[in-house]
Amino acid sequence: MSRPPKCRWVEFIPRLTLFKPAGVPQRELQEVCLTVEELEAVRLKDLLGLEQEACAERMGISRPTFHRILTAARAKIAEALVGGKALRVEGGHFRLVERHFLCRDCGHRWDAPCSQGPPGCQLACPQCGSQNFYRVDEEGKPYPCCTRARDGEAEADRCRQAGE
Repeated sequence: MSRPPKCRWVEFIPRLTLFKPAGVPQRELQEVCLTVEELEAVRLKDLLGLEQEACAERMGISRPTFHRILTAARAKIAEALVGGKALRVEGGHFRLVERHFLCRDCGHRWDAPCSQGPPGCQLACPQCGSQNFYRVDEEGKPYPCCTRARDGEAEADRCRQAGE
């Protein structure tokens, strides 16, 4: 008996989950199902251009597992495009990654799901409305990629470029 699949970390949940050829009614199309973690693998590798090791680390899986997920995703996308089939994104074994923030003014800590709502650089503290906050990890330590400096602009620019 095989081991159950490990839960993968996902930062992006698509709002649109069905893609189909134009001009063909959906009821006349066969569907290919792409899991949420397969879409995440394509997003990290092909859209963001990250190396496989970095992609695997962000998804909380090994590099060989990431490669298998990416290969399966690309094959499904090719099947849908070449075969004129609808592509549906649903299901899988994943956990949505949350962003954690800490307000410098009032000390309030809050969470926001990745890829949902405004980017981090456009958020405000839900308690006091301040934009003087920074991202923290699950233990409350400053997150290395997007700590907001008091003067803010250099880090805010990096946040915007990173899509945070």
